[in-house]
Amino acid sequence: MQSLFVNSHPCSILLFNLILFVLFYNTMAVIKLPPNETFPAIFVFGDSTVDTGNNNNRVTPSKANYRPYGNDFKGKVATGRFSNGKVPSDMIAAELEIKELLPAYLDPNLQPQDLITGVCFASGGSGYDPLTPKLALTLSMSDQLGMLKEYIVRLQGIVGANRTNFILTRSLYLISLSSCDIANVYFGPTSRRYEYDFNSYTDLMLKYTTQFLKEIYSLGARRIGVLGAPPIGCVPSQRTVAGGVRRQCGEGHNQLATLFNAKLTTLLDSLNKDMLDSRMVYLDIYNPLLDLIEHPEKNGFKIVEKGCCGTGIIEVAPICNPSSAICTDVNDYVFWDSFHPTERVYKIITSQVIKNAGNRLF
Repeated sequence: MQSLFVNSHPCSILLFNLILFVLFYNTMAVIKLPPNETFPAIFVFGDSTVDTGNNNNRVTPSKANYRPYGNDFKGKVATGRFSNGKVPSDMIAAELEIKELLPAYLDPNLQPQDLITGVCFASGGSGYDPLTPKLALTLSMSDQLGMLKEYIVRLQGIVGANRTNFILTRSLYLISLSSCDIANVYFGPTSRRYEYDFNSYTDLMLKYTTQFLKEIYSLGARRIGVLGAPPIGCVPSQRTVAGGVRRQCGEGHNQLATLFNAKLTTLLDSLNKDMLDSRMVYLDIYNPLLDLIEHPEKNGFKIVEKGCCGTGIIEVAPICNPSSAICTDVNDYVFWDSFHPTERVYKIITSQVIKNAGNRLF
């Protein structure tokens, strides 16, 4: 069959081109594309280290939408971020010049324009182990995957199928989990420690890690950064429960974290070989945070064994709350509450993560 326009009158061709131009112009007027096309959007999954407010309207103890959280956020607003200010989700989005703040997908004020450059699906209290979010009454990785699928349908309605596919395949995906699995479940009040040794429990975590990575890959994800476990035994709350009378770092916690990280690195290398065009990169946060804890003076910190909120040795949402006193100078502290770093620490670690990942991901 001949093309419809092969023998068309020149005026028809001009009219057709004019229609295309008008359609293109109107589309661009509605859809303001981000200036950084290297990563048109960013999508974040995980727990409270990267949650920007998805738990705000949920019935769960894992919330941070009340003071003193957000004490150093613009306007001193408690947005649901588990820190005194911004969290890594925001910082990486800003560093890549995508946007200043990464909104929570479940934010009731989310606008269609916000969807185009990415959102946060993370939920405080979540983990790879399905038992972790179940105990915390929070969003599991399966739930977060479901939100991504819903997001894709919404995005197609805004920018169309072709542009959606472009955004999905070119964007950055970040995953930050494992802290709650280790601290709240394996070493928490569950039977996991008696059912699994370190080796088999990290295998369980990696089983669900693999499932999740394959799922988002099937939806279009190609550039994926997976944050490893932190030295979770050294956060103030775990010093209190596992560090003895001297509140030293919980050795078992850190051993489990380092074993998980070693296996995670191997897993990502293997998946990259098996999954076409994938670029899955291990992002080390264990060593940068441990360095801040062991050598705080290098960055002007003074206090590492307790957080700024309350006594600093046990308070974390919900017992870090409006009735809690806070420290005089948060810049002296590595931790905001007994579990989460301060905004300043997050900035230092995020900068190192981006620098260390380099061209492998960014």
